[in-house]
Amino acid sequence: MTTMITKNIRNICFLGHSGSGKTALAESLLYMTGAIDRIGKGADGNTVCDFDPEEIKRQISIATSVAPIEYNGCKINVLDTPGNFDFSGAVMEALRAADAAVIVCSAKDGITVGLEKAWKYCEERDMPRFIYISKLDEDNSDYNAMFAALRERFGNKVAPMVVPILDDNKKATGILDVLNKRAFEMQNLKRVEIDIPDSKKSVVEEFNNALKESVAETSEEAMDKFFNGEDFTYAEMVNGLKTGVEDLSMFPVFCGSAVNCLGSLMLMDCILALLPDPSEGNAHKSTLASGESEDFVVAPGGVPTAFVFKTVSDQYGKYSFIKVMSGSITSDTPLVNARTGETEKLGRLYLVRGKKYEEVKSLNCGDIGAIGKMDKVKTGDTLCDSRKVISLKSIPYQAPCYSIAMLAKVKGQEDKVATGLIRLNEEDPSFKFETNAETKQMVVTGMGDIQIEVLRSKLKARFSVETDVAPAKVAYREKIKGKVEAHGRHKKQSGGSGQFGDVWIRFEPQDEQDDMIFAEEVFGGSVPRNFFPSVEKGLRNAVVKGVLAGYPLVGLKATLYDGSYHPVDSNDMAFQTAARIAYQEGIPQAKPTILEPIGLLKVTIPDANLGDIMSDISSKRRGTVLGMNAEGGMQIVEAEVPMAEMGSYTIDLRSMTQGRGSFTCEFVRYEEAPANVQQKVIEEAKKAEA
Repeated sequence: MTTMITKNIRNICFLGHSGSGKTALAESLLYMTGAIDRIGKGADGNTVCDFDPEEIKRQISIATSVAPIEYNGCKINVLDTPGNFDFSGAVMEALRAADAAVIVCSAKDGITVGLEKAWKYCEERDMPRFIYISKLDEDNSDYNAMFAALRERFGNKVAPMVVPILDDNKKATGILDVLNKRAFEMQNLKRVEIDIPDSKKSVVEEFNNALKESVAETSEEAMDKFFNGEDFTYAEMVNGLKTGVEDLSMFPVFCGSAVNCLGSLMLMDCILALLPDPSEGNAHKSTLASGESEDFVVAPGGVPTAFVFKTVSDQYGKYSFIKVMSGSITSDTPLVNARTGETEKLGRLYLVRGKKYEEVKSLNCGDIGAIGKMDKVKTGDTLCDSRKVISLKSIPYQAPCYSIAMLAKVKGQEDKVATGLIRLNEEDPSFKFETNAETKQMVVTGMGDIQIEVLRSKLKARFSVETDVAPAKVAYREKIKGKVEAHGRHKKQSGGSGQFGDVWIRFEPQDEQDDMIFAEEVFGGSVPRNFFPSVEKGLRNAVVKGVLAGYPLVGLKATLYDGSYHPVDSNDMAFQTAARIAYQEGIPQAKPTILEPIGLLKVTIPDANLGDIMSDISSKRRGTVLGMNAEGGMQIVEAEVPMAEMGSYTIDLRSMTQGRGSFTCEFVRYEEAPANVQQKVIEEAKKAEA
């Protein structure tokens, strides 16, 4: 692998639905450029990009892989991303490092939700993009139907650069180069030029004229030339198409078959000709050490700056994947980590292709590589020259919403689970985990069940610790609805000095549900003032555990109004104990009840799913719909829902909307749970204690 100058580099991410053929396309490009000598298959577990044991076992991509390709004196850094929605965090990392995208869609599948999401990601970033229609060699493929669906969905900006030559079964036998009016077929995995079939000459002419119209719309000068009937030169056509791609007025469509590499060379030719190099890509924003924001220019002659977009932490060590954003860096370049303020001397530099690392002396502006053994560096960090310390925008991971409790199968290995999750979180910051002090569970929150299962498999394979999962417990609360007066008396004599504490306490509810209010109305010194703090401490220790199901008691006012003491035997511990006895005696008589947490749910869904979603919220999740509004062609439904009913909502919503829906749910308050829910919570608490 070669270190390239900026203008000869293209950073391209492959996006699309799971199974659309992204990894197979990368394999095809690698083969056609001589980077590999045989084409691997996902089913055989021998592709360059899907090399992780979990990817081989599941036959899906679970992380972004880097596959640099050298072609015609240039370098194309292909970032192959997962299509499964559970691994959208890896897609965000690739989008952060790429300057353009190729959206891969199967000729068999039509407009998939993965294609829609990929398009949305590019729209949000004003990212230039190609569309590649794959699997033209497979049964039931239909290029014409797929192209018509793209045109219907995205309009006439979708312009074919390549058109397939189809046989009677709609399988591709060759391709037509629309721009150059040439035809090719593959013979023994080598491209051979053929004559354009007579039946396709009118098709090539039609689409070539459409390209000319697209070029005419890129400038007034081109428009005048077009309407005057003058032909564009080849250079004018390429420059006009490049302008159309960069200003998002044109989205070229390519097609082919990864199995026989049909269309692969055409795709690479146009990546080099039409897509931007790193210095021509979208503008970046940076934050100075002073907190001010300014535009960041990708410049080969600038001071060294690199952005860490991905981390690999395995048994062989830790590698920080970087994109050099400015200047060039060498293995001994000292750079400041803008997050920590510490100066880091870079370790060894590598160019990476799949799982293979090749050490290099330097990396130039725009290139992608990895640094070894940077223990303090994290994904999202900016490494920069001390003369200009800046922070580039971090990676916008989607908030994880699927929570599950994870526990070690073997008691005593909880620390190993936590250590393993810390290491895995370095690789995949899209999930979160914490030990909930209240429920005593380690709760892992991710994008879905497949991500959680992959984490469990990696914990076993890498850290030799097996885990079980269980539903994450809901943090209920208890409260009283009535007013009661209770007596607590603690007397103990065991030779020598004894213990004596005697209190009368009035318990009553308060509207505020936070801290307990302690008050005293003691007259005549029946309880000396120096024991008031002891009574309060005893009560505060007691409210941690309610009397119904053991959940914390909130919204309580406790007033000490009478009692007695012994001049010798009364002490701090005796009055703490007396207060707890009063609590245990009085609270069960004060109409205790269980409160459940309520969340504000915001669901974003297509119009077609509105009825199903609202029915699910109200009938299955005990929710109350607050309202809805339309935004960006989608409906946003707001509702209040008990958090206990949200455990499987990530998976259920994905099923109801075919993956098109998304949601957020934030805690807003506690309110009294229905009687049947309370009974269930109490029974579960009794089982746990048994």
